[in-house]
Amino acid sequence: MKVKFGVDSFIWTEVFTEKDLWIIKKAEELGFETIDIAIARPESFPTELVKQELAKTNLQVVTTTTLNAETNLISPDENIRKNGIRALKKLVDINKELGSTILGGVNYAGWGCLSGKPKTEKEWNDSVSAMREVAAYAKETYPELNICVEPVNRFETHFINTAEEGVRYCKAVGTGNMKVHLDCFHMIREETSYTGAVETCGKEYLGYVHVCENNRGIPGTGLVPFAEFFTALKKVGYEGPCVIESFDPSFEELNGQCAIWRKFAETGEDLAVVGLANLKKIAASLA
Repeated sequence: MKVKFGVDSFIWTEVFTEKDLWIIKKAEELGFETIDIAIARPESFPTELVKQELAKTNLQVVTTTTLNAETNLISPDENIRKNGIRALKKLVDINKELGSTILGGVNYAGWGCLSGKPKTEKEWNDSVSAMREVAAYAKETYPELNICVEPVNRFETHFINTAEEGVRYCKAVGTGNMKVHLDCFHMIREETSYTGAVETCGKEYLGYVHVCENNRGIPGTGLVPFAEFFTALKKVGYEGPCVIESFDPSFEELNGQCAIWRKFAETGEDLAVVGLANLKKIAASLA
């Protein structure tokens, strides 16, 4: 079974800046076909320089982001929601410049902005309304782009935790360029079946995939049933990249948010390289 594997820039850096341009070529040298550039700060992202470095490779590029307390689409503060809309429109522009057709991540609410309660109808309507404006902008200015919403576990958001909620959100936005971004790490906490989650999305709504282990360690060394997952992806006709995302042991903010208190590899790069070998072996066994 042929799977297009990729790697996330989080493997090397928390906030991608000009000093991190070397990562792009390194990703290709390590055998990855796709690079996911996590854009934490779109207002200062070195778009033109990244574009130049990508042109020196054969890599497919995709992007992800996480909104925060200042750009939270479910904030009761209308000005904060407007900040989020502006940030996401800026990300649409960046994706257009880079030629990326995927904008994934926690792009529907502030990551870690927990209310301690179930989501409310107002939060749902506020986020859907804001995203509809962004998605309409994307459809008009860059119709090749899919905005992919990532269901994450209950400790990181109370808003979208499952594939079913993700699909419902895409349908509510209703612009036709919304899809779901599945991540194996979050799925093991919130789904009852890997196959079931993939089938819930189907070819129509499955837009992007992160292949992370259940403990955020080296893919292929934990509890995630990757053989089942890859088989389900093939069955629904998913043709996009499967990207390894984890974090270097030296990170502070990301590791604090994700509660990573122990090392799973000497470096993030080591984790990615061994994980790639493991996943390629699993995929090959399904051929």
